[in-house]
Order: sequence, then structure tokens, then C-alpha cells
Amino acid sequence: MAKKRGGGLPQICPPRWIVQFGDMMSLLLVFFILLLSMSTIDAKKVNEAIGSLTGALSVLEGGTQSEISRERMQLATPIVPQTETDDTVNRVTVMISEFNEIIRRQGGEETIQVQEAIEGFMIQLPASLLFREASAQIVSADALLLLKRIAILTETMPKDLEIVVRGHTDELEVSGSTQFKDAWSLSTARSVAVVKELITDGVKPERLSAAGFANFQPIATNATEQGRARNRRVEIHFLGQSKTSEPKTPKSVLDLPRQ
Repeated sequence: MAKKRGGGLPQICPPRWIVQFGDMMSLLLVFFILLLSMSTIDAKKVNEAIGSLTGALSVLEGGTQSEISRERMQLATPIVPQTETDDTVNRVTVMISEFNEIIRRQGGEETIQVQEAIEGFMIQLPASLLFREASAQIVSADALLLLKRIAILTETMPKDLEIVVRGHTDELEVSGSTQFKDAWSLSTARSVAVVKELITDGVKPERLSAAGFANFQPIATNATEQGRARNRRVEIHFLGQSKTSEPKTPKSVLDLPRQ
């Protein structure tokens, strides 16, 4: 009960928890005011974030435009689901999968591979699929059909793709009964044979080149037969030509600066 003082009106005191609650709310208010005063809102960063969402999700107003600072030099563009190169690799991968299935049905193993790289992609063919031992003549009907399919797909690829055929062997010496003296001549002859077959199937010769690497670029160990079989291979590389690079003019001795 409230007490009277000096005969005046009684004074009503609030409960203690209300006083503590009021003090706590006052402290929280001061704390958030301090946080707000120490923090700054960068409008440009907010616009950049909104612009990035606009370009990526394509659901916000404004399309693909965004305000970008000169320091960052960022451009928000819509996500492209698939490029022309990706579509080409996908079609080649599907074709190789079909041939691998044919090989498995015939009792063989899945050995044809497609590998992507920064400059393009590559089809890796086992030498046993194309040639007989120590031979550079393509005799397999499946191999001829595969090269025919590759030539057909090449016509649908970008015209600036350069096709490089590379032959590889294992470290075993070439039999003396063949026309090839060493692994260099055998690997080169095999790559040339594939190039000639692609030309026969319709690929333009100016897009093709051949090279032999003998046994000096193995992808597996030569200590086992399985590893040597992997090393005996032919690779068909599809490389994109750089449009910005220009061939350097060779300088003669007369062009060198005097010392």
C-alpha cells in the first residue's frame, strides 16, 4: 500500500521490473543508434548487387543492365545455358558413347575417350582399333566408320577449328620385319594415315596436320601390357585458332641491333 507523506496524496511507485525493462530498452536504443552512426550504406554497391541479380535471374526490372563502378569493371550478363563449343563436344561425346557400346558388344573394352581442354577438345583412339601391330594401314571397318562420322561432324564445327592428328607408340622397339625403322616413323605414318582418311571423307586438307611423338609422351606406365596398350594411341585434337595473334616476322642477322 502506498504511504502518505505530510498529509498529501499517496504516491504510486511502479514495479521494479518496469524500471529495469525501461533502462534496458534505453540502452538498446542507444546501442543501435551508435551502430547506425558508425555504418555507412554504399548505394553503388547495392545497385551492383541488384544488377547482378537482374542479369543472373532475369526476373528483376531492368533486364541485364546494372550500375558498375569503374574500379571493378564488372558486366552483368544473362547466363548462357550452352555455347557452340559445348554443343559440339556433347555431340561428339554421344557419338563416341555409341561406338564404345558397339565395342563392348563385340567383346572389347570401352577405350575411345573424349577429353576437353582450354584450347579445344581431343578424341583419343587406341591404336589397336585402327591398326595391326607395327602397321600404319587402317583395316578395321569400325575404325573407318568412326572416322567417317568424325568427318561429318567436322563439317558442322566452327571453321576456325584446327584439326591436329598425333600418333603415339610404346617404348618397345619396332619389329625389323616391317617397313618402319623406329617408333618415330611408325607414329608419324599412323597419324598421316588418319589424316588421309579424313581427307577422303571430306575434311578440307588445309584444316589438317599430322605429327608423330613416338614413345616420348606416355599416358600410362610401360611396365605392363595394359599400360603399353594405352600408350599406343592416336589423338585427334580440335584446336581453336586465336584471331588476335599475328605471326611474327622473322628477323635476319642484319636486323639485329649492333652491340
